[in-house]
Amino acid sequence: MARRSAPSAQPPYLPHQPHSQRALNDPNESAFSRFLRTEVYAPEKIAGNISVASAVGLFVGGIIAVRTWGDLMVPA
Repeated sequence: MARRSAPSAQPPYLPHQPHSQRALNDPNESAFSRFLRTEVYAPEKIAGNISVASAVGLFVGGIIAVRTWGDLMVPA
């Protein structure tokens, strides 16, 4: 059941603040810098980007470990 509050109470979350159209459509911004701003550095996507970066790091670390110490994994 939903919790009820006073009609003048503020919501318990921060409402979404829309971006200004000037920031989204800057004619002097390149496509690459727009991609970085909207997909990599966007605050709402930081958690997903950290998850992807840690998965890639673990994958590369596993490959390096197997290539370095792989002969120790094979029985003699």
